[in-house]
Amino acid sequence: MGAKILYIDPVGTGVVAEGLQLLNSHKQEGTELTMVHLPRGPEHLEYRYYEALVLVDILHLIREAERQGFDAAVIGCFYDVGLQAAREVAERMAVVAPCEASTRIAATLGDKFSIIVGRRKWIPEMMENVARYGLKDRLASFKSVDLGVLDFHRDEAETARRFRQVAREAIERDGAEVLILGCTATYGFYHQLQEELGVPVIDPMLAAFKTAEFAAELKNQFGWSHSKVGGYESPSPQEFASWRLEEQYNFADMRAWLQGAYQLDNPAKQRGG
Repeated sequence: MGAKILYIDPVGTGVVAEGLQLLNSHKQEGTELTMVHLPRGPEHLEYRYYEALVLVDILHLIREAERQGFDAAVIGCFYDVGLQAAREVAERMAVVAPCEASTRIAATLGDKFSIIVGRRKWIPEMMENVARYGLKDRLASFKSVDLGVLDFHRDEAETARRFRQVAREAIERDGAEVLILGCTATYGFYHQLQEELGVPVIDPMLAAFKTAEFAAELKNQFGWSHSKVGGYESPSPQEFASWRLEEQYNFADMRAWLQGAYQLDNPAKQRGG
């Protein structure tokens, strides 16, 4: 039996066709992949304020995804927006995100890794996550290419040039043995860089998706998912009911939005772009 995976693009815009094609071309046989963007919100999450705006919608999608029988969900932003809260909300479903997935994979592929980011602005929050995941000592460096999320695919040749330049610095000066592209909007660049540089280059969209497939397999075969003793203990259903949270926060709207999500296996059923 295949896994049922939800990939959440946590911005209020249409999903990117190239990114969907990338995931579809690498999914395991039997995996059912659904991708959805949020029904509202900013077009990127480069600011913590924007993250705060989308957090409620992400968490409501996670709750609804579990209700609809998904085995795992991906929160598709390298800031890993709301990851800990999402694992708290999900009772059985596995939840993964790109930074944690990418850095853990990188730590198995080399002694030191560097993360290539778009802007210097991103580094403090990403460093917080690397430290949380216990991998600060494995981080060789952050390297910025001075591009925003919406800039990566405007001039792909220039983006690739900047990636190559800072990637070589990371390897030759900083001692990086593995490189991570620190934004899910960098899809499509990893393969050429990897061929040219001769080191593993991790695409975070792929890393998160493949980790979700693996997490779903662990859950389905062995019953292994997030512990509900301690930090990921879920909120009380009785409190949800008595406080009328579903009514107050219009959970029904999110339920309808997810039911109309962009499904790779069903091109006729598409929302967004």
